[in-house]
Amino acid sequence: MAGTARHDAELVQRSKQQLSQTTDPIERLRLQCLSRGSSGIKGLARTFRIMDDDGSKTLDFQEFQKGLNDYGVPLKKEEALEIFQKLDKDGSGTVDFNEFLEALRPPMSNTRKQVITEAFRKLDKTGDGVVTVEDLRNVYNARHHPKYQNGEWTEDQVFRAFLDNFDSPYDKDGKVSKDEFLNYYAGVSASIDSDAYFLLCMKTSWGV
Repeated sequence: MAGTARHDAELVQRSKQQLSQTTDPIERLRLQCLSRGSSGIKGLARTFRIMDDDGSKTLDFQEFQKGLNDYGVPLKKEEALEIFQKLDKDGSGTVDFNEFLEALRPPMSNTRKQVITEAFRKLDKTGDGVVTVEDLRNVYNARHHPKYQNGEWTEDQVFRAFLDNFDSPYDKDGKVSKDEFLNYYAGVSASIDSDAYFLLCMKTSWGV
C-alpha cells in the first residue's frame, strides 16, 4: 500500500469538505495540505527544509509565512501569525521545525505509528535513516512489475517509480527519510478510519 489512487482521491475530497467547516487555524492548514493528497504534508516539510539555509531547524515568522506562500497554501497574515504564536510556546520568536511538523500531522494512534516505524526499519537495510534504491533491492522485486515485464522500464526505473510514491512531488531526490515516510503515511492514515484496516494494509504491503 504505497497509497492507492482511491485513498488519495478520498483524502482530497474529505479534506476539502472539512476545510469549509473548521475554524481552528492549525487544522485548516493541515487540511489545506491534505487536500493535495497523501504527500501534502511531506511536500510542505521539504519546502521548509530547503529554506533552512543555516541548518538551525527553526523558522522565524517571515520564513514561516514565505514557506506557506512558496508551497501554495497562503494564509492571511493574521491567521499565519495565530498559528505561529501557538507553536512558539517559549515566545522566542522562532518555531522548532520538527515540533511544527508533529503539530501538523493528522493525529494517529500509537499502534499506527508503530507499524509505520516497523515498515521503515524493514526498508532501511543499511540503518542510515534513509531509504534508497539500493535498500529496496532486497525487499521489492521489480521483475514482477508489468512495465519491467513488457520491456518498457529497467529495474532501476521501477525502483525509482516505487520511491516516488513517498518522495515529495516537488523535490524528488530518490531518497526517503524516516520523517518523510511518516509524513506520507500520516496522510494515508487520514483517509482510513479503521485502525484494524490500516494495520492490515501495512502488514500486507511490508510483511511487518
